[in-house]
Amino acid sequence: MHLIIEANGQIRCLYEEAIDISQLGQLTISRGSFVEPNLDGTWWADLTPVQGPRLGPFARRSDALAAEVAWLERHWL
Repeated sequence: MHLIIEANGQIRCLYEEAIDISQLGQLTISRGSFVEPNLDGTWWADLTPVQGPRLGPFARRSDALAAEVAWLERHWL
C-alpha cells in the first residue's frame, strides 16, 4: 500500500484493508474508477472519475482490475 503525504498533510492512497487508515485522521473516500462488464462479456476499467482513460476490453475481470491499479499507481498517486 502506497501512502502519498502532501505538504498540506493530506494523504492519498488506493484503499486497501492492509492498515486501518482511519487512525490517520478524518477520511474522505471517493471512487477512482469503475470496473464493469460490457454487453459482450468483456471488462472495462473506466478511470474518468480521476480524469483518466477507459481501459479495455479485457477478457477477465481480474485483468481489468490489475490495469486499473497500475494506471492509478502510475498516474494518480
